[in-house]
Amino acid sequence: MNIEGPAEQRCAEEIDILRELLPLADAEVLELGCGAAEKTRKIAEQTGTRAIVAAEVDRIQHARNLAIGDLPEVTFRSYGAEAIDEPKECFDIVILFKSLHHVPLHALDRALGEIHRVLKPGGLVYICEPVYAGAYNEIIRLFHDEADVRRAAFDAVCRAVDGGVLQLESQTFFKNRVRMKHFGQFERGVLGVTHTNFSLTPEILAEVRTRFERHRSDEGYVFEIPNRVDLLRKPIQSNSTTSTTVKA
Repeated sequence: MNIEGPAEQRCAEEIDILRELLPLADAEVLELGCGAAEKTRKIAEQTGTRAIVAAEVDRIQHARNLAIGDLPEVTFRSYGAEAIDEPKECFDIVILFKSLHHVPLHALDRALGEIHRVLKPGGLVYICEPVYAGAYNEIIRLFHDEADVRRAAFDAVCRAVDGGVLQLESQTFFKNRVRMKHFGQFERGVLGVTHTNFSLTPEILAEVRTRFERHRSDEGYVFEIPNRVDLLRKPIQSNSTTSTTVKA
């Protein structure tokens, strides 16, 4: 397995990557760490899934999600990946959009074990994690450096594959474009999240803004963010094993 991927990566919308990799039509799906449910909505409205359970550990955001009334096929729940409050073998697909590295480090192996438990035999888990590179990452790491937690999440995936808990199907690397109109949008959408209190000093905030403003263009502020998708499968036989070679 490769943590960073090739230097050149295609630009794509994540919903298109999902369609390429996952048999979503008529599937029972669990999304772990759904945040404000933007991607949940796209999956529900554009892929033909039968039902989606969208789980979010942040209670403030979960309360907001419960107020969403126009997604009848979506059920919002509140729990983390390390303690999935669902019966065993009830989902065809489990999806994590940039959320595995938010699981407490001591609970990463348990989280992957929980994913194994709730997947049907042969079911798939789609884990998308940001690659630690690029201009956007250089801004974020000024106040929230995720190098260690992202590496820990990747190492946990490797352990799950090496131990036969899950089998590696493929790795896909792509960049998604994020466009913002102004710095205030960055402040609200990134600095203002409820799941993390960043508490920036005035000096750090000023440096964040300075680096952000360097990316101003006729299109606004545009960033291409590199991502890695680890597509894994639950073995049909419980004693199935596989291995992988890890490259940094």
